[in-house]
Amino acid sequence: MRTNTIVLFFLALLVFCGCSNFKSTKSSNPDVVIYGGTSAAITAAVQLAQMNKNVLVVCPEKHIGGLSASGLGFTDVGDKSVIGGLSREFYHRVYLHYQNKNAWNWQPRGEYDNQGQGTTAIDDSMQTMWTFEPHVAEQIFEEFVAQNSITILRDEWLDRENGVEVVDGKIKSITMLSGKKFEAEIFMDATYEGDLMAAAGVNYHVGREANSVYNETWNGVQKGVYHHSHNFQQLNISPYVIPGDSTSGVLPRISTEPPGENGSGDKRVQAYNYRLCTTNAEGNVVPFEKPGNYDPAQYELLRRVFRGGRYSMFGGGKIPNHKRDVNNVGPFSSDNIGMNYDYPEASYEERKAILQEHIDYHKGLLYFWCTDESVPENLRDKMKTWGLAKDEFVDNGHWPYQIYVREARRMIGEYVMTENEILGRQKVDKPIGMGSYTMDSHNTQRYITSEGYVQNEGDLGVDADQPYQIHLGTILPKKEECKNLLVLTAVSSSHIAFGSIRMEPVFMILGQSAGVLAGMAVEEGVDMHDIAYVELADELHALGQILAVTDK
Repeated sequence: MRTNTIVLFFLALLVFCGCSNFKSTKSSNPDVVIYGGTSAAITAAVQLAQMNKNVLVVCPEKHIGGLSASGLGFTDVGDKSVIGGLSREFYHRVYLHYQNKNAWNWQPRGEYDNQGQGTTAIDDSMQTMWTFEPHVAEQIFEEFVAQNSITILRDEWLDRENGVEVVDGKIKSITMLSGKKFEAEIFMDATYEGDLMAAAGVNYHVGREANSVYNETWNGVQKGVYHHSHNFQQLNISPYVIPGDSTSGVLPRISTEPPGENGSGDKRVQAYNYRLCTTNAEGNVVPFEKPGNYDPAQYELLRRVFRGGRYSMFGGGKIPNHKRDVNNVGPFSSDNIGMNYDYPEASYEERKAILQEHIDYHKGLLYFWCTDESVPENLRDKMKTWGLAKDEFVDNGHWPYQIYVREARRMIGEYVMTENEILGRQKVDKPIGMGSYTMDSHNTQRYITSEGYVQNEGDLGVDADQPYQIHLGTILPKKEECKNLLVLTAVSSSHIAFGSIRMEPVFMILGQSAGVLAGMAVEEGVDMHDIAYVELADELHALGQILAVTDK
């Protein structure tokens, strides 16, 4: 723990020193300003720096790397052979880190179960590693920043109401709530929420489109579709306070709204949660504590799940040093279904309240698992041996820095990726990278069925036959809307297509490709929309990006 803290301190000091004389650095007149500190922001910035462009990262985060550095260490890989460029370099650096025996301070490497998500965790043939601890990811991102002399201004929040100046279809400047103002030739939105994109007046969508919009099958409401175990199928659980009595009121966290017709669109957003880093390594455990506002009644539905004979508990992928990246599992778990609908468009203060509600719910759930008598005693005893990892998120109470924003706003750009491209029905003629993971949507609502039972809806997992190409237009707004903005994470896609594109390796791929496009536009003195695709593709190939299955 102490070594990790010292390393991160000195890396942060390097970055701080670069920022402290900001006015005298080349980044005081940046070619490109990136708003956001996600993994995509870092790969875009690294690429621009390596093209000798003046790049400045301005972000609300204090800790960079997005979800990759905030608990999501059991990587959603898909087909790793189509992960190239700086994205692969990140996972190569993870591999190098864990080659050092000193990295295994809570577990001998030989004891580690070398199992990632659909792949081996440690791939000696590719020299990559696909599972990692959060602090290791953050350290690698900080190394990228320091080695490329990238300036980052942290804890800077965009003035979303009045802080984006657009002149003749181009962003001229962006202003933070602190009053700091930044001008550049090109801007990038690397936030999960798409805040800069929205403030610049670019069109976007929130929620699920109807299947009819893009001729899809798996978008919109999907009642009765159960691709995983995250539902109440065959349990027949009453949603009412007094089972079977609709006059007694509805249990917490169940909607009384109609779910909608299958295939119809809505404004519902798939559930968020925190990807906790937990451990049972003696000496590194921070016990799960009782929240001050703990209310066991919030978990009555989970009691009924247990009484029905299903024990949806603590799930997660194994990462090094006896830790787990804990995700949602079962019908009632860490996914706080239905409580995030307002988040994408909410003000900063409103988002803060939504995040606190998610934290209270999640911490209460952990305490419930450890103490409630409805939980079998052997499971309660097992849970009590686990806790938050003491050597992770050390300045945030060992809780992840960011919630998992699985989707928020999605741009309606030059090209909208849909399930048709992902499933190979529609050809992509201008690829800038590839994806391969399942089209994965978590539940979007918990409702009452016509039979009077509780049920979840929206959880899907639809596989493509092979990796798919991602179109250049997914990161480009329509030219008539904004000529000098790139959107790296809130990309142009339908809800169900975004369920695959949203994976962290893909975001890093798109970040680098965006960096190349922006760098070429600066060099040639033209709008990004006017860059010849053939020239862009040549540059991407030269940097190791995989644009087609034949490139592997």
